[in-house]
Amino acid sequence: MNPNGPESAGAKAFYVTTPIYYVNDAPHLGHAYTTVAADVLARWHRQRGERVRFLTGTDEHGQKIMRTAEANGVTPQEWCDRLVSEAWEPLWEHLDISNDDFIRTTQKRHTDRVREFVQDLYDKGEIYKGGYEGPYCVGCEEYKLPGELLDGEGEYAGRKLCPVHKRPVETLSEENYFFRLSEYGDRLLAHYEAEPDFIQPESARNEVVNFVRQGLQDLSISRSTFDWGIPIPWDSKHVIYVWVDALLNYATAVGYNENPERFEATFPADVHLVGKDILRFHAVIWPAMLMAQGLPLPRKVAANGWLMVGGEKMSKSNLTGIKPQDLTSHFGVDAYRWYFLRAISFGQDGSFSWEDLSARYTSELANDYGNLASRVAAMVGKYFGGVLPEATADGDAERAVRDGLAKAVTEADRRIGDELDFQGGILAVFEFIKQVNGYLTEQEPWKVAKDESTEGRARLATILYTAAESLRAIAVLLNPVMPETSRKLWESLGAEASRGALADQKVQEAGEWGGLRAGAKVTKGAVLFPRPEEPAAV
Repeated sequence: MNPNGPESAGAKAFYVTTPIYYVNDAPHLGHAYTTVAADVLARWHRQRGERVRFLTGTDEHGQKIMRTAEANGVTPQEWCDRLVSEAWEPLWEHLDISNDDFIRTTQKRHTDRVREFVQDLYDKGEIYKGGYEGPYCVGCEEYKLPGELLDGEGEYAGRKLCPVHKRPVETLSEENYFFRLSEYGDRLLAHYEAEPDFIQPESARNEVVNFVRQGLQDLSISRSTFDWGIPIPWDSKHVIYVWVDALLNYATAVGYNENPERFEATFPADVHLVGKDILRFHAVIWPAMLMAQGLPLPRKVAANGWLMVGGEKMSKSNLTGIKPQDLTSHFGVDAYRWYFLRAISFGQDGSFSWEDLSARYTSELANDYGNLASRVAAMVGKYFGGVLPEATADGDAERAVRDGLAKAVTEADRRIGDELDFQGGILAVFEFIKQVNGYLTEQEPWKVAKDESTEGRARLATILYTAAESLRAIAVLLNPVMPETSRKLWESLGAEASRGALADQKVQEAGEWGGLRAGAKVTKGAVLFPRPEEPAAV
């Protein structure tokens, strides 16, 4: 990571962000799901040849962090330092996350700029002092509207519950500073109409539009009942509301009020990836803050659905938080990265089960993809001494494979790079993998090998070159999703001698036929997707 390096000349960077995650506990599958999606998107755009800025980080202020630290007998800063160094950063490294920067909201580069931003709004008359009393969820760090609350049952009978955390809200009464959010409703609605892709998916967009149409209340942007936060510049008795603090990370991390060159070359974000439970903050409060400051709005806010286990949203609070390492230790990191984007339509809720992951791993990764790579390398080794032969006997079958590849490249690039349809893009590649498997089954190279005539050898060479060249393209297309597996396949095919480094291959050019040179050394490496043993109970 190089947060302070000089920016390259040229077009604006493709800027993609994850939410910055609360460090009240260790990360679970839900956090990793959003982060892997952002990583695949960042890697995809890098392999389009674009300059990319990929940001993630941690949100370290607020009452929830303070209470968690107190419960563990440490200061809030000590708690944050421990969780970041022992849980968050190691997991992203383990999952091969290629972020360019990791911002923490306790860093001086962030806190100083937040104070300046809020001071500017105050000086412009966008912030005023007032009083407020209402139901507050500490888990959400948000005041709730009475109509949003649920009636408690059982141990919570007679109490009102947060609809997200299903826990009782607290009634808070504070004298706070308020941002004039209510004045931005019409401007926000006009923006949503002018930029219909600003909020995705459409169901999420409709929810936000309906929310804003009901009328916005001014936003309390300070707290005075606790002190774990960034002090208000003009009134040290108050700290800045954690969400105002957190949202500004997308600006402070790329040089707001500090490095104008980098800020101009990066901001605003092209895509904010967020969980749907924090969509309103990103699609309402954040753009209103930017409007007030005269800054450009993000191009897209994309909300992923919830991961469900046993019919409940995955979280620590309802004890369905499964560690990513529980799965990677059994199936491997690349299979983990692939599974959630393959199995769940991004933007929709999706259910996870060990059985589904195991079944898809076996049928699609081990049988379809891994077996194809093994068979091709083995046959090149057996029939041509591990040297890739030249294709000189093309026919209709080979033209069909080339057409299938061109279609897969176009569809995968559009779906993943432009539409954030990770599932659709991955399926396009795996449809091509099935096509190549079918091609080998129909051409029966093991039978053609028995024909030792010149024509027979030419035909066998063409079949195996076609299959190997198809695998070369597959390695490029799946590199953003499964980088370690793609690297192994690239090496097995001897592709670096023909094409150079895998990271330098452009996904949109993967279908240009003839990338592998005849004479390349093809080796049969380790099995890409070994069959795992039956797991212990998780």
